[in-house]
Amino acid sequence: MDILVILENNQGSLHRLSKEAIVAAQKLGKSVTALVMGSDSDKIVGHLTGYDLEKVITVGHDLVSSYNADGYSEVVRQVTESCSPNIIVAGHTYQTRDFMPRVSAKLGVPFIPDIVSLSDQGFIKQVLNAKLNAEMSSTSERLIISFQSAAFSEEELRPGSCSVEAFEATLDASGVRSISEEPFQEEAGDVDLDSAEILVSVGRGIEKEENVPLAFDLAKAMGAEVSASRPVVDSGWVESFRQVGSSGSNVAPKLYFSLGISGAIQHVVGMKGAKNIMAINKDPDAPIFEIADYAVIGDVLEIVPKLTEALDRS
Repeated sequence: MDILVILENNQGSLHRLSKEAIVAAQKLGKSVTALVMGSDSDKIVGHLTGYDLEKVITVGHDLVSSYNADGYSEVVRQVTESCSPNIIVAGHTYQTRDFMPRVSAKLGVPFIPDIVSLSDQGFIKQVLNAKLNAEMSSTSERLIISFQSAAFSEEELRPGSCSVEAFEATLDASGVRSISEEPFQEEAGDVDLDSAEILVSVGRGIEKEENVPLAFDLAKAMGAEVSASRPVVDSGWVESFRQVGSSGSNVAPKLYFSLGISGAIQHVVGMKGAKNIMAINKDPDAPIFEIADYAVIGDVLEIVPKLTEALDRS
């Protein structure tokens, strides 16, 4: 089975979800071709030469030097018609959500987004606010799919080698009407939780809005970003773009430091891909401890200031 994986430029580096998409593509088929678009394609190619890929296709046309939905969707259409892959794969980023439906319409093939895993019969999606899994399949000869964050781990990338090939796309300025801000932002704010290696995540155990700065102080001392559970966001204590969970971001940092988060399933589905989970909660029966690698039973309001002070001294 021939697979075409669409890669995303994250300000000069390969997006984490694109790495996970390559893992998915490697599991789906033996022949995997990667497509890189944009002015920084050479930088992205540098990240790919050590992966087991059939080839890497680059497109450096002026009309797709930076992201725009019209240009990107047309390039993918042309490359698909040239390479004839069975499946087109991408990470389920905001960029993918923006232009991939256009690719689906141009090619006349179905698009199954936000897949969490593979099955013998097809693909698994979460439904009913991540309370249930639904198995999906398609009889179409060609299919477009996108994978949810942390559906696969970049540590599973198969090493190898690949060739690089430039593709001459035919684009007309009259057909590229959409314009994106520079640089393209995945979130409403200036925080990219998807790319953060360390997250300090705050939950209801912080008790009140006045205590939220404790999490930001700790994050600063650790070189981390701050995220939050839905109750904290719903209370207006933290901005919505920091929310992790089934109705927020799906993250996979090297360390997820949970402060006063109980561990409800709606939150866990958004951070299950974390490499290491450290949790502080005064409830010894909190569900978060069932998945935590390191557990501290105690009051975050007492522990966090002392930890921040110790980190600042070091």
